[in-house]
Order: sequence, then structure tokens, then C-alpha cells
Amino acid sequence: MQNDWPAYLAGVSARIKEMRTEQPDVMKAFSGLAQAALKPQALDAKTKELIALGISVAVRCDDCIGFHVEAALAHGASRADIMETLAMAVYMGAGPSVMYASHALDAYAQMAETKV
Repeated sequence: MQNDWPAYLAGVSARIKEMRTEQPDVMKAFSGLAQAALKPQALDAKTKELIALGISVAVRCDDCIGFHVEAALAHGASRADIMETLAMAVYMGAGPSVMYASHALDAYAQMAETKV
């Protein structure tokens, strides 16, 4: 588990910036995909971020968990929203998702604390 999620994400962001500099075409395409997927249509931005968080837990991606907890909070997600999302991830991903759900709760606790 990460001791300091905001600092951890800052480090990951720095590496992503290197990717944007050295592989601009790939990263521009990825950014376009993300923007298209996150565009509010039938589902609002908060719901889409919660879906992304659930998938992040199920596929066991700590970096993704951190970024999607942060984005879900930015779109107004509550602790109850996060918990229900994690419950669905556990349902779909079983035991390993329980372990990664704890990572998401840690990230939520740290980032929600700094938003208050």
C-alpha cells in the first residue's frame, strides 16, 4: 500500500510527462481516447470515474486506482459512492479485488482528507 498517495501520483505523473515528450503521437492518441470515453453523455463524469475505479481495482492497477479515486472525488464522489463501487469490483474480481479495494480506500482516505 502507498504511504502517501498524492506524492506517489505526482511521481507517476512525472513519468507520464516523459512519455508525452518522447512518445507524443502515442500519448496524444491515448489522451484522445480518454477524452472521448470520459465525455459526459448517457453517464455523467462521476459515474464514469467510478466505473474506471472499479475496473482499476479488478485489474489490480495501483496507479489507476489513485488517479481514478482523485478524479472521482473531483467530480463529487462520496465515501458511499466509493464503497459501493468497491463492492461491485469485489463481486466481479473476488479475493484479489478485496486486497486492491483496500488500496483504493487508503487513497480515498488520504485524498478526501486533503479536500476538506
